[in-house]
Amino acid sequence: MKVFVTGVAGYIGSVVAERLLEADHQVVGFDNLQSGNRGAVPSESEFIEGDLLERDELFQTLRRVAPDAVVHLAAEASIDDSDPGKFFRTNVTGGINLLDAMRIAGTKRIVFSSTAAVYGEPETIPIAESAPKKPVNAYGESKLMFERVLSWYERYEIMPVSLRYFNACGATKERGESREKETHIIPILFEVVLGERESFSLFGTDYPTDDGTCVRDYIHIGDIADAHVLALENIGRIGGQAFNMGNGEGYSNLQVIETVRQVTGHPLPFQNAPRRDGDPAKLVASSEKIRECLGWNPRHPDLETMVRTAWEWRKAHPNGYS
Repeated sequence: MKVFVTGVAGYIGSVVAERLLEADHQVVGFDNLQSGNRGAVPSESEFIEGDLLERDELFQTLRRVAPDAVVHLAAEASIDDSDPGKFFRTNVTGGINLLDAMRIAGTKRIVFSSTAAVYGEPETIPIAESAPKKPVNAYGESKLMFERVLSWYERYEIMPVSLRYFNACGATKERGESREKETHIIPILFEVVLGERESFSLFGTDYPTDDGTCVRDYIHIGDIADAHVLALENIGRIGGQAFNMGNGEGYSNLQVIETVRQVTGHPLPFQNAPRRDGDPAKLVASSEKIRECLGWNPRHPDLETMVRTAWEWRKAHPNGYS
């Protein structure tokens, strides 16, 4: 089928496009390149530079492309940003523009790349899809708001599936994580290893976890992409539902640091720092539902593989996509 992929130049979007092409789908990628990398977009796909907030141009684009389905990954996702308007303009208003353009183009299927941040600080671990939705930041709130918008558009023959997950990591042979300013722990640790950053600050060592540091859910980028493809290909059967993706147990910050040390073979200096406000001790999502409904099983569930694939890509692309 012909699939319109928003955010195709991003870390996750580029790998989703790669996997869609491997599954013999046709990809038309869409991105404003505000934070994405043009070089990450697979050459076999058509690329359109555009913005979801440019409503008229978006309508014209969808009419021309006439896709069979949409995979929606474009989003404002920098949770350190203090401007809540950015999240709601891009993630909600931009999303509504996309849905309206789909209706005009006659496109009825959409897989939405959501986030486990919709849950906020969980009451139980692992987090199931039925858990209360109490976002603690504008990013999570905007994603949850768009999920609710999707449920209303179902009444107008739009068939959605939402996928929720925490920390994407790892790399494929051709595509990995590269940003002007890194915000994720693994690429930041690589910068320390490579001497591009003096040291790493470990925020909090007194949490009620096995080693006192925060535990987080990590999932390989390839496994995330596989889930998007599976959801798209089965949307007629599972439409209208949301699914979590996770490794089931999570890894602590100290485990991540030690794994990076072992994989890279380099010293990794770090310093203890006070807890950051709002950091829960443990965030792990249950993936039982997606395993049962879609047969999704991560091909790279262990942290060592996630770190190793990311490190191999980083060494092969020292300047990212430049």
